[in-house]
Amino acid sequence: MSAEFMDTEFFNWVVLPVLIALARIMDVTVGTLRLIFVARGYKNLAPVLGFVEVIIWLVAISQIFQHLDNIMCYIGYGAGFAAGNYIGIHLAEKMSLGTVVIRIIAKKDTTDLINILREANYGVTTVDAEGKAGPVRIIFSIVKRKDLRDALELVNHHNPHAFYTIEEVQTVNEGYFRAQHARTGFITRLFPFVSMRK
Repeated sequence: MSAEFMDTEFFNWVVLPVLIALARIMDVTVGTLRLIFVARGYKNLAPVLGFVEVIIWLVAISQIFQHLDNIMCYIGYGAGFAAGNYIGIHLAEKMSLGTVVIRIIAKKDTTDLINILREANYGVTTVDAEGKAGPVRIIFSIVKRKDLRDALELVNHHNPHAFYTIEEVQTVNEGYFRAQHARTGFITRLFPFVSMRK
């Protein structure tokens, strides 16, 4: 950009706020992903994302301090922050990272559901328990987040009125998991050390 263009009203009141908003979108998106990766055990990736996040933030905030009299810069900064949170969470959901535990509590016979889950290569652990209305069976299955939708479809189809909860699992040792394809994900290709959680 030429110095003349950067001194124009159009640049100061339109282009600059948009650039600040874009910078905030990038740094907040990276920051949101960093926090999610830390919570899900990807500890080696977090410092890299943190470095990128703070560099982009410094660029954005330096522009704010150079234009303290420009209200549009503040609006761009706030809009970028809001959009960055939304985009970061949306991207994390699309990446389907991490592991979850499904806890299913069913009153009706769960034999078919247990057999179907096992036939689909999900690990299943069952416990007999007592609920408010009588005997129930609790089914536990720890699955990769990318397999969660398929597992829930089986649950809803074979035991549609079952009560279930889903919780994040930070660390898993041993266990039985559905066989994974030899395909390498985008994040793993980009950052080969992402799988090194410990």
